[in-house]
Amino acid sequence: MKANAKYDDEELEILQAWEAGVLKPVSGMAQQIKSHRAVAEGTFKKDQRLNIRISSRDLKNLQARALEEGVPYQTFAASLLHKFVSGHLVNQR
Repeated sequence: MKANAKYDDEELEILQAWEAGVLKPVSGMAQQIKSHRAVAEGTFKKDQRLNIRISSRDLKNLQARALEEGVPYQTFAASLLHKFVSGHLVNQR
């Protein structure tokens, strides 16, 4: 398979395994998809507002990081908060 810039190494490994027939469907896939979809819908439901004051420097850095990720900075900030409160934000220091 020709290397493709739109896939990282892990994605290429999965794609190669799929094309080689190594990956097999799991049982109960429809139920798993339904369950994951329900969780995702609950996660993305935005029914509350949060107003905070932060330093200009932090806001500029937040906007720059969001730009790198290709998402609006408010969406990026909400994602960070969600990851933190759900225990999935890893401190890289």
